Parts: sequence; structure tokens; C-alpha cells
Amino acid sequence: MGIWIELGVFVLALAFGLWQIHDVKKAREATRRERAQAPGQRQASGDAGENRAAPGPDSDGLSGPR
Repeated sequence: MGIWIELGVFVLALAFGLWQIHDVKKAREATRRERAQAPGQRQASGDAGENRAAPGPDSDGLSGPR
């Protein structure tokens, strides 16, 4: 009887993994759609986000002396 419990746990783990893979695919597709629409939205908003300087290569995002 123990083999059926182990098999049931395996099936539940497999189902959960497949569900997670499905959710990741949906999230990637949504992100891809947002990025495809982003250039048109940036032009409409006046390119407000492009005037910011990128942090330097040694910047860790923290302010102040080390």
C-alpha cells in the first residue's frame, strides 16, 4: 500500500511542476507583449525615462561612502 502513497505524491509533484511551467510561459508572453508595446508608449509620454543616467560599473546602488 505504501507504493500507492508514494505514487500519489509523485503525481502531485509532477502536476504542480507542470502548472508552474504553464504559469511561467504565460508570464513570459505577457512580458513580451508589454515590451512590444513599450516603445510606442515611451514616445507618447515624451521619453521621460531616457534622461536618467545609468549607474557606473562599480555602482552597487547604495549611496554614501563605503
